[in-house]
Amino acid sequence: MVLGSGPAGTALARELARRGRPVRLVNRKGEGPALEGVERRAADITAPEGARAATEGAAVVYHCVNVDLHLQVEVMPRIATAVLDAVGAVGARLVVLDTLYPYGETHGRVMTEDTPWNATSAKGRMRADLDARYLAAHREGRVRVALGRSADFVGPGVLNSSLGGAVFPGALTGGEVPGFGDIGLPHSYTYIGDVATGLATLGEHPDGDGRVWHLPTAPALTTREIFTMIEERVGRPLNVVTVDEPRPFGPFDAVFMDAYAEMFYQYTEAQIVDSTAIEKAYGLAPVPLAAALDATIAWYRELLAGR
Repeated sequence: MVLGSGPAGTALARELARRGRPVRLVNRKGEGPALEGVERRAADITAPEGARAATEGAAVVYHCVNVDLHLQVEVMPRIATAVLDAVGAVGARLVVLDTLYPYGETHGRVMTEDTPWNATSAKGRMRADLDARYLAAHREGRVRVALGRSADFVGPGVLNSSLGGAVFPGALTGGEVPGFGDIGLPHSYTYIGDVATGLATLGEHPDGDGRVWHLPTAPALTTREIFTMIEERVGRPLNVVTVDEPRPFGPFDAVFMDAYAEMFYQYTEAQIVDSTAIEKAYGLAPVPLAAALDATIAWYRELLAGR
């Protein structure tokens, strides 16, 4: 059972179906394009009864639900409560797609699963509190839980990411491309296919329950280096506009950037994710960034062509 049909939930549903698993993909309206081997279901999991209906009959529940940034502090705790109660009631395992927010500012230090949770932002403290609740539920024997943390997404279907809809359309058409913060700093991006592979793998390995895992993430390059790789692939220089403070740009409107302001440190210090643990434990390897960019650019070409 995959809760949430955004880029991560959709990629995960496809990956689980590819592995031969019976899959239900849940969103509020039960709508979306047909996916081979995937059944869609409508449910409002912000409500306890909706979460119960969504998880009925599940062996593993994957929580990939997210909400608009300005609503997260209010809504995500309600979702967590409903999901934990529902999963506990049906006796399923729970795999949660998580963010790097609980770490807060790391001053450029490499992030491992042992990095302290030092969030000072409201959204970071909220995520840390939820993660503590998930892990407490596991320790207390109420729900078996594993957390999979990801860096910023990149890949086919990914729009609302700093390496998504603000970058690739401009790269392909000659339009403006934002360079958030200091693009000369290393910044990890997690390929959406690796998000799916990592979560599916955690769902298949109960021995990984009760802890945080970093999902497979390619070694960090600077965003400037990634922009150069994109230039090589699209055959034109990027028209990079420096965005050195949180202000509206392209698809990121004032509401989004006002909500994101407290997290802007992610682009003014190095953001380096180490995913060695999950790679060694389960024999995984992240897709190289070059291949990830090839797939992403191909997807955006089709999107812009209206196919």
